[in-house]
Amino acid sequence: MKEFNSNLGQTLKSYIRVLKLTKKPSREEFLTIAKVAGLGILAIGFVGFIIYALLVEVPRMV
Repeated sequence: MKEFNSNLGQTLKSYIRVLKLTKKPSREEFLTIAKVAGLGILAIGFVGFIIYALLVEVPRMV
């Protein structure tokens, strides 16, 4: 149990250290990140749609 508490304490200290290093992004940084994430979501959705069309719809037309 003592070892568990020691590991938990070390983990919490590392989390706190990381949180102290972080900063709130500026509005410009946030918008850039949001645009990139949105484009990534759209790209993955488009790839999924193409795969769906190739595997389901194309055999119906043949």
